Amino acid sequence: MKPFLGDPAFESFEYAFRGWFHVLQTQRNVWIHSAIAAVVLIVGLWLRLPPRDWAVIVLTAALVFTAEFIIHPSEAVVDLVSPDTHPLAKIGKDVGAAAVLISAIAAILVGLLILASAVMGEVHCSFRGLAC
Repeated sequence: MKPFLGDPAFESFEYAFRGWFHVLQTQRNVWIHSAIAAVVLIVGLWLRLPPRDWAVIVLTAALVFTAEFIIHPSEAVVDLVSPDTHPLAKIGKDVGAAAVLISAIAAILVGLLILASAVMGEVHCSFRGLAC
């Protein structure tokens, strides 16, 4: 029997975490997304969001991070095969950036829909002196 540390499944997690830390170390936008996600987490906990809202928020945040994590290696491969500026390389990078932008806009809309509704409910209860 192989030791746990030599297990290929364990090694795949090791590679995944290396990639995760690499993106965190090199990509400013991932830090921006992380900061926004932390704020949403804090506000969501304060509002005591129901599980369904959390599910939507988690899936939406995962979409944004997945888009970022896909575009980074794609850009690296484009840079590898086309070190000089090339119109097709630019198209590839621009389309990848558009995918991240679309996911970020969707996340903003989801956050506004869920959090604004919950905040308005809290404000309504506060003004009426109710415990909601």
